[in-house]
Amino acid sequence: MAKHLTENDVNRILALIEGWKYDLKWDALVKACEISLGIKTTRQALNRKQQIKDAFQLYKRSQKLDLSGATAARPNDINTAHARIEGLLGKIRKLEYENKALKEKFLTWQYNAEQRGMTQESLNRPIPRHDSGGEGNR
Repeated sequence: MAKHLTENDVNRILALIEGWKYDLKWDALVKACEISLGIKTTRQALNRKQQIKDAFQLYKRSQKLDLSGATAARPNDINTAHARIEGLLGKIRKLEYENKALKEKFLTWQYNAEQRGMTQESLNRPIPRHDSGGEGNR
C-alpha cells in the first residue's frame, strides 16, 4: 500500500526527477521511487503533489534537449552549434513554463487579496529595511 508522501519524500522525488537521464514515464518514476528511494507510492499519489507534477511536466517538455550550461565560445562545427541552439531553446521553454506558472500563482494571490479587501497600495508597499548597526542607531 502506498504511504502518504512527506515533504522530505517530495524533495527526494524532485531530486530524482532532476537527475533523470532516461525517458520519463509515471510507471518508471514509481519504480525508481521504490528502488532508489525506498518510497512505495502510486502514480496517482505522485500526480496529486503539485511540485512533483510540475517537475514531471517540465522534464517531459525538455527531456530531448540538453539544458546543461552552454558556453559562450564559438562552436567548431554545425552539429555543436545546432546542439547549443536546441539547448537554449529548451531553456527558453523551461523559463516560459515557469513564468506561466508564476503568473497563474500571482492571479490566485491577486484574487485572494481582493477578496480580503487588500488595496493595491498595501500590496505594493516596500518591505521595511532594517539598519544593521549603522550610524542612525547610535
